[in-house]
Amino acid sequence: MTRRATKIVATLGPASSDPAMLEKMIRAGVNVVRLNFSHGTAQDHVERAKLVREAAQRAGREVAIMADLQGPKIRVGKFAEGKVMLEPGQKFVLDASRTVPGDLKGVGLDYKELPRDVRAGDLLLLNDGLIVLTVDAVCGEEVRTTVKLGGELSNNKGINKQGGGLTAPALTTKDMEDIKTAMSFQADYVAVSFPKNATDMEMARQLCNVAAAPYKHKPGLIAKIERAEAIPQLEEILRVSDGIMVARGDLAVEVGNATVPALQKRMIKMARAADKVVITATQMMESMILNPVPTRAEVSDVANAVLDGTDAVMLSAETAAGRYPLETVEEMAKICAEAEKAEYKELEADFTGKTFTRIDQSIAMGALFTANRLGAKAIVALTDSGSTPLWMSRHDIRVPIYALTPHLATQRKMALYRNVRPLLMDTSADRDTALDQAEGHLLRRNIVQSGDIYAITCGEPMGAPGGTNMLKICRVA
Repeated sequence: MTRRATKIVATLGPASSDPAMLEKMIRAGVNVVRLNFSHGTAQDHVERAKLVREAAQRAGREVAIMADLQGPKIRVGKFAEGKVMLEPGQKFVLDASRTVPGDLKGVGLDYKELPRDVRAGDLLLLNDGLIVLTVDAVCGEEVRTTVKLGGELSNNKGINKQGGGLTAPALTTKDMEDIKTAMSFQADYVAVSFPKNATDMEMARQLCNVAAAPYKHKPGLIAKIERAEAIPQLEEILRVSDGIMVARGDLAVEVGNATVPALQKRMIKMARAADKVVITATQMMESMILNPVPTRAEVSDVANAVLDGTDAVMLSAETAAGRYPLETVEEMAKICAEAEKAEYKELEADFTGKTFTRIDQSIAMGALFTANRLGAKAIVALTDSGSTPLWMSRHDIRVPIYALTPHLATQRKMALYRNVRPLLMDTSADRDTALDQAEGHLLRRNIVQSGDIYAITCGEPMGAPGGTNMLKICRVA
């Protein structure tokens, strides 16, 4: 398998739930498996998590599990016939008090607050923006609209308001229960849907920490940026999260398709500058749901996200329900590896005008700088918490970073970090023994050979989190 810095997140679903298929996908390059909590029961997710752990073990590599919360259900209700065909110019009522199934004149709402969130003149986008309704008036519980852009509207399709402004809280009662389920199998990451601000993420963090406490676990938190209101709050959201997801589907519906590419670049840049991880998601290889090869535009899209510096690219329906889940992962891995061969900017430019307040951060940067200049074969970080490899991974460098940790949870979390290969190693309390063990680890895996130079960082005393204070340059005997 080609060496690749960018990580691949794949969504588990009917197409990928066969143990043999999942194992093949992990071997082909899946680093993180996403469990979509919008579908299935709590028991389904517990079983799927077990399936992932077992498949990873058979494949001989650790993957992270990301539990993706459903968030508020801002959706229309159900139709008597399952769907209706809306024509431009026709009147259509969204009725929060309606209890009977919908028809050509109107439909009920799963989201009962809609009449209080909209006013005449607002544009409502349904089914990912394929249907557009103009609000004419709000009468009690009824939102009366005229169809601007028609099409087929079926059961439970999503509603967005152009420009944002729906008041639904990011965390629902279902999400709170789902967090407990996710912590019962120690999900490595929890992705929070539709957060508007830092407070939403702080609340999610508290709920996760409480639910994970009995397992002595602390998941990473990913904020899915999919609301217009989240954009001005990006810096604050980043500050209280472990990473963000550029969730281009709902985001595009709220801010407009044309705005998203530049926003994506800005968000990736901001996340890296804040030492946080970033996942680029939605429709990356959409045509491969039905076709064995991607379109040229999809290839460019994935490559561009890689060139922007994203930690990971994500597959949704392509691996959950598509015809070619394995081929999609293989294609994506190839595109990432090719894009990474492109020109890197000078590492030195990253450090211009930068001051470090922490010893461990200075050591991490020193390792990058030295390894880059010396043409080292590898950078090795002995790490407890994973923070030193995370800092290293925020900078473009062709030298692979190997993170050796005694903690399985840290190893799994680092599966998402760009250019970091996490390995499990029981780091001895004695520094010299630990350094010898690390070199043995590299030799056994053919990462280094006799005569190769590598840089290694660790902390004294060993095993103290945040204590990285030593950089050593070694030549293999």
